[in-house]
Amino acid sequence: MIKALIFDLDSCLCAANEVGDHLFAPAFDAIRAANDGTVSEESLRAAFVDCWRFPFDFVATKYLFSQAMCAAGFAEFSRTEVCEPMHGYGDLAVLVELPAKLYLVTSGFRRLQESKVKALGIAQLFTAIHIDAIEEPGPKGKDRAFKAILQAGGFTVEEVLVVGDNPDSEIAAGNRLGITTVQILRPGVSPSPSAKHRIRTLHDLKPFVLQMGGRD
Repeated sequence: MIKALIFDLDSCLCAANEVGDHLFAPAFDAIRAANDGTVSEESLRAAFVDCWRFPFDFVATKYLFSQAMCAAGFAEFSRTEVCEPMHGYGDLAVLVELPAKLYLVTSGFRRLQESKVKALGIAQLFTAIHIDAIEEPGPKGKDRAFKAILQAGGFTVEEVLVVGDNPDSEIAAGNRLGITTVQILRPGVSPSPSAKHRIRTLHDLKPFVLQMGGRD
């Protein structure tokens, strides 16, 4: 029986750039100003595209940002927040119909991720919300949050589903722990063979959970 569903946030429940590209513009400007020829303009543009889907520390490592670029990015992103309403994808109403406890696990800068949850107005739907804050000290990774959820809820791995878009983040973490993973194929998300199952929208999730023995 499925007793718990663990969701990602960006590109799962909402588009990361829903409020508009202006949200990250100050950070991108600061990183570009600190570049000093370290990264080519072409690579820098690609890095900025990736910033909408992946945590900044991952992007900075992937594109070999200098220490100055990293510092500039962390300084700006750590004070970035959404200050206007968000709606998320058009199927979020399905969340209240899902026959299991809901949890949210998201990686990124704490202020930004908390402001997105507030702007979406969905906090009350989740039993717990875990933010893997990349600017804070200590171990990182969604594995830790998933383990905490299993322990706090008394769930076995067979009683939980992980739902997300990123094969290298929540899908990989779920697979490592033996939790069944479900990739949601939002716009721009490519199907990954590493996910145990794939769905197109949250409308596909309720019958899937019931089929796996979720409570009705």
